Amino acid sequence: MAATRRRTNSEFASLSVCSLSCSLCSVRMPRRRADGEAGIRRAMKRRDFVRLAGTAALAPGLTRAIDSDLFVRTRTAPSWPGYDDALVIDALAGPIQFNIPQQTLPLEDAALDHIRRSGITAVNLTVNARASEGGSAFENTQARIADWTSELRAQPAVLTAVRAIDDVRDAKATGRLGLILGFQDGVPVEDDLQRISEFYDLGIRIIQLTYNVENKIGTGCLASDDGGLSELGIEAVARMDRVGMLIDLSHCGPRTTNDGILFSDRPVSITHSGCKTVFDHPRSKDDTTLRLLADRGGVVGIYLMPFLNPNGAPSLADVLRHIEHALDVCGEDHVGIGSDQGIVPLDVSGDFPSRFEAVSRDRSAAGIAAPREDTIPYVPDLNHPRRLDTIADRMAARGHASRVIEKVLGANFMRLFGEVWR
Repeated sequence: MAATRRRTNSEFASLSVCSLSCSLCSVRMPRRRADGEAGIRRAMKRRDFVRLAGTAALAPGLTRAIDSDLFVRTRTAPSWPGYDDALVIDALAGPIQFNIPQQTLPLEDAALDHIRRSGITAVNLTVNARASEGGSAFENTQARIADWTSELRAQPAVLTAVRAIDDVRDAKATGRLGLILGFQDGVPVEDDLQRISEFYDLGIRIIQLTYNVENKIGTGCLASDDGGLSELGIEAVARMDRVGMLIDLSHCGPRTTNDGILFSDRPVSITHSGCKTVFDHPRSKDDTTLRLLADRGGVVGIYLMPFLNPNGAPSLADVLRHIEHALDVCGEDHVGIGSDQGIVPLDVSGDFPSRFEAVSRDRSAAGIAAPREDTIPYVPDLNHPRRLDTIADRMAARGHASRVIEKVLGANFMRLFGEVWR
């Protein structure tokens, strides 16, 4: 295969984003409270939702889910009896919304309450940032790490830093949310692989090699020509293995994903993705890749995104279809959940339409928007803090053993962390 052109560092930095959070990643998060967000309670009109969802048909019953109470308050939902005792790890999430930014640091009291009620033990929190007029991707990422480090210090009763496997256990024992700091792009590393060690020392434990497009390490899932890992990318994988950094391949292209699995001496992760066989989408992985991941000890996390189905809002049933297919392909020891959501529910009232349109417009202009991003990025059935409890309850109702449910909720990722982190 002919070699693909590698962009310059400045080109990579301009396209580097995390999840859908274009607005959030471009600048350092302000250390002030957002005005008036607590007072927003107007339900979004049906015509606004239809306009934002593009030509996709509304899922049956979705109009009932648009009531703002379902988006702002913890829903009363069925609970799996083993949930509160389980280690619950969301392999791509955050305390607050990041796909369509709605809150800022410091965390509001309402957000802290949602975190306490969630029952989640730990999350992989994205802290990488894009370059901006005020700084490089490296500098802005350091600033975001500092912001979250300050928040950890400010909320010791609710949050705790996770740098080792025992920190996850401590988070569970003390009823706090463990924050695992991670990247969704290798751009902050640029071509200085020593930065991998520097970021590890700052608390970073997971790095996704590429986002949706090409960088100096490899190719993203939206690129037309996947050249696989570059020589620098192969060296980056070796460096990550040595320091004990978990490799994430969620947004990588097919060849780059398989290269990442094969070149690593340790098991790797696909923290937030889906199953191409269930719905063919560039953000999801085919069965060959999923089997390869599992054969080498890795874990795939299923996301709660519009990429689960072909049209309309995704449902809990769609989530379960992807989880169960992954279990069939990978086995019960290699499947988890990476919601790609904030613990605080998504509030689609008030100024949400304009926020959503702005993010969608920015991503399309940057060439990083995946198909189906014109649909609101969430699962209405699961838009509450105890969403993983609801998934567990439905898995139990469908006949899955408690052992399997515990593994999907977090035991599989816990095992993976223990095998990779030093």
